[in-house]
Amino acid sequence: MTEENSPNPFLMASRLDCQLPDFAAIDVVHYLPGFEAGFSEQLAQIASITSDPAAATFENTVLAMERSGAILTRVVNVFFNIASSHGTAEIQALEAMVAPRLAEHEDTVLLNGALYERMLAVPAEGLDAESLRLLAEYRKAFTRAGVALPEESRERLRELNAQLSSLSTKFSQLVMQAGNQAALHIQDVAELDGLSADDVATAAAAARAAGHAEGYLLTLILPTAQPALEVLTNRQTRQKLHLASVGRGSGGGAGGGDAGGAGGGGDAAVLGLAATMASLRAEKAALLGFSCEAERSIEPQTAPSLAAVHCMLAPITAAAVRNARLEAEKLAATAGHFIEAWDWAFYSEQIRRDEYGVDQAALRPWFELDSVLENGVFYAATQLYGITFRRRSDLIGYHPDVRIWEVSNADGSVQGLFLGDFYTRATKRGGAWMNSFVEQSFLENTHAVVVNNLNIPQPPAGEPTLLTFDEVVTCFHEFGHALHGLFSAVSYPKFSGTNVPRDFVEYPSQVNEMWILWPEVLANYAKHHRTGEPLPVGTAEKLQAAALWGQGFATTEYLGATLLDLAWHELAPGAPVADPLAFEAAALAAAGVDIPAVPPRYRTGYFNHIFAGGYAAGYYSYLWSEVLDADTVAWFKSNGGLTRTNGEHFRSTVLSRGFSVDPLLAFADFAGRAADTAPLLARRGLV
Repeated sequence: MTEENSPNPFLMASRLDCQLPDFAAIDVVHYLPGFEAGFSEQLAQIASITSDPAAATFENTVLAMERSGAILTRVVNVFFNIASSHGTAEIQALEAMVAPRLAEHEDTVLLNGALYERMLAVPAEGLDAESLRLLAEYRKAFTRAGVALPEESRERLRELNAQLSSLSTKFSQLVMQAGNQAALHIQDVAELDGLSADDVATAAAAARAAGHAEGYLLTLILPTAQPALEVLTNRQTRQKLHLASVGRGSGGGAGGGDAGGAGGGGDAAVLGLAATMASLRAEKAALLGFSCEAERSIEPQTAPSLAAVHCMLAPITAAAVRNARLEAEKLAATAGHFIEAWDWAFYSEQIRRDEYGVDQAALRPWFELDSVLENGVFYAATQLYGITFRRRSDLIGYHPDVRIWEVSNADGSVQGLFLGDFYTRATKRGGAWMNSFVEQSFLENTHAVVVNNLNIPQPPAGEPTLLTFDEVVTCFHEFGHALHGLFSAVSYPKFSGTNVPRDFVEYPSQVNEMWILWPEVLANYAKHHRTGEPLPVGTAEKLQAAALWGQGFATTEYLGATLLDLAWHELAPGAPVADPLAFEAAALAAAGVDIPAVPPRYRTGYFNHIFAGGYAAGYYSYLWSEVLDADTVAWFKSNGGLTRTNGEHFRSTVLSRGFSVDPLLAFADFAGRAADTAPLLARRGLV
């Protein structure tokens, strides 16, 4: 299909259910003309707003602005989803071209002085609360963008934003390439001792898919910790796999052999990109009147200030590091030798088996993907919210792996569509995420269309997809984001679903994790994929008892990434970093988290969240959100747990409101008070 013999699908709203993009009609040739049409349409609409001779009103200015750019919204929502989940070489080349163009366009809009003046002239009298908030947020967006600065500063901002957009795209693409290149290729199956037969078969299939005529390929997930390290008995294999992981983008590689490490010039490029982006962000922050990028980035969040974030992190860091050191001593005693980073997960699992009776690798036959999803994730949502799911095999996704469900309310009304894309592939970026193809809005009369992306290794054809417990957690977590998008009930697209501050967006997703081990839910999905036998009695209790073990490590590795993120974004303008790896080491040492056996969850060379994922100076948000999450879990437990009454209360006070109200006020409406930190400290073993 080509542009010449088919109309461009982005020029009009899709006629499919819930305006699901017509992926069968969308071809790569449609994207660039779609962007061009979108840019032109929105600029023409803005010109109509600013040239309107009538006095500025909410309807002819704010609503007109909110309705503008429909074509651009459609193409952006599809294209950048595809670039993340199926970024072919052609898509990557397009992304490198359009990302800076999009940044330039956004600056053209937000640095438009005439449009800003018109926004300031809109009278607030008579507006309802959500409309007042929309007006206020537009005014803030213009001032945050720098519209009030002198023209020379605005021009420099345009240059910086275009550069940062281009570099961010390049960083993300290089990290994906480095992850593919660093996958560990093993020739001798004996080196994989400890992996299950299913995992060995998956590794063999991965090797063939990557073009290896023989052997086995251990692909890498995005974080530092690799699941196979928990079970591989061969210490040298564990070392190779760990070094392959931490070496991505950092000049490491897999330690020799046929490991395919990502060392060399590509690493220098990735590290150089990170340092350059940090420097450019510091310059941008200074232009906008901030001391550093971290201060600028945190200003619109729920956290009151950068100082408040450090105040929250400091005592938790001290306690976590203390616990991690105690755990290391116990692991060394178990192992009979000094613990290296590649030993930690293996001996930690041994302690879980020996002291808590938990063998997570042995539990995988009870965690089959379809059962986890339909009998666990969906089931919990049905019990809480009354929603039901109907597989829509008649609707087509953007890749053969994608599945689509129609989500309906208890009264039969359609709430939206949910797409699931669960398997890893060479064209998909690492990690797991939720995105929206269509956002809910009463103004536009749209329902939400959302997608969850995971990176689960695909087994050989005909074999079941068995999940690790961590992957089960990820399924529930990402669906919490999906619920946040699906349940949105707001007037304006700007406030829809997950369009909330970054340090609040993780809160609903983390809350959804509570149902994983809830007895009623667990019993419904955790059945042996061959025999149908339920999970052995007492397993959930053992998992809960073992949950505190390893919290020192888990919290410290998270804080390592968090404090590294802040260090990169607390750079003063004009202070470029010549040696990114030396900077990283110094930052971890200064923060007191430089424990060799506990590397940060992400190192600079593959820290996609902060250099390409919108989380610059924001990785702290997971822990910040966890305060609300832990408190909410305590609320559910004290109010009867998995009930429709509780679900409807959470849906109406938090999940449906998006950014139409202040998020912390939404939490207070839910809980009847401000958040309490005690449940978090208890969960993390930090009391």
